[in-house]
Amino acid sequence: MKRTRFLLADVGGTNARFAVVGPGDRTFAVKNLRGDEYPSLFDAAEAFLGDLPACERPTAGAFAVASPVRGDKVAMTNRAWTFSISELQRRLGFERLHVVNDFVAAALSVPHLEPDDVVQIGTTGPIPDPKVIGVLGPGTGLGVAGLIRVGGAWVPLATEGGHATMSPFDDRESEILAVLRREFGHVSAERLLSGQGLSNIHSALGKLEGQASEPVEPEAITAGALEGTDARMVEAVEIFCLMLGTVASNVALTLGARGGIYIAGGIVPQLGRMFETSGFRQRFEDKGRFRGYLAAIPTFVIIHDAAAFVGLRSLAEAS
Repeated sequence: MKRTRFLLADVGGTNARFAVVGPGDRTFAVKNLRGDEYPSLFDAAEAFLGDLPACERPTAGAFAVASPVRGDKVAMTNRAWTFSISELQRRLGFERLHVVNDFVAAALSVPHLEPDDVVQIGTTGPIPDPKVIGVLGPGTGLGVAGLIRVGGAWVPLATEGGHATMSPFDDRESEILAVLRREFGHVSAERLLSGQGLSNIHSALGKLEGQASEPVEPEAITAGALEGTDARMVEAVEIFCLMLGTVASNVALTLGARGGIYIAGGIVPQLGRMFETSGFRQRFEDKGRFRGYLAAIPTFVIIHDAAAFVGLRSLAEAS
């Protein structure tokens, strides 16, 4: 097989991250570009490539994008970028270009992660000979994917599970959802389990207390919760963790993901110990008659800071 240098890209609603890998490379020199500064994905990619010597320019690529990938035309969900895969390949001068959903890339990373790349939540041991794994995670949006072992290979399952309707677990969550339904109509899981979702939860709590205020950025909510200086921020983050437990267990049941559930995305790793001690795992298992089924499924947080690139590298090298 021809040994090729690949351009890898993890393109979210906020940032586009790039790295180049060559034969044998197992680490990534990642450069982060703000999406707002570029009119298109091509422009962002060219800005990154422009800093490379000609001899290091890649000849193929593997991109993960935060949007559905259903054919040649891609329209990103949380960014006003649209592109044709074939046209982007031509303009970049690549021999081939793979474009997949960002959580497909996250899922593909799982078999290649080391023990230090994840933190286990709960004490359930690993499942021997796993057949199905679920991956989800809040960032700019909420990504959901599966990974199914077929023969000796892991096959990713792309989904748009983040846009499934969010259901409340208790009366408090019903009140929050009622507030958000008045604003949005349909309230998906992503409306609550994302950066903007954290702000939505915080705002809804204020309205329920009769103290409506200007929206607060998710970074400020996370910081206030970690410091323990603001009771509403602490409650917002705890509800966020609980709701994530609900959705994670729904994914596990829907996919039959007895090999484990992996939490990716940019928000949860920042919570650190606060997430580990939250009600996430208790909520994950709290499914009535199926408590035992879920109690046997391990849950992990991916803390590798370039997990998508691990998955993209495996995809690129397999081609």
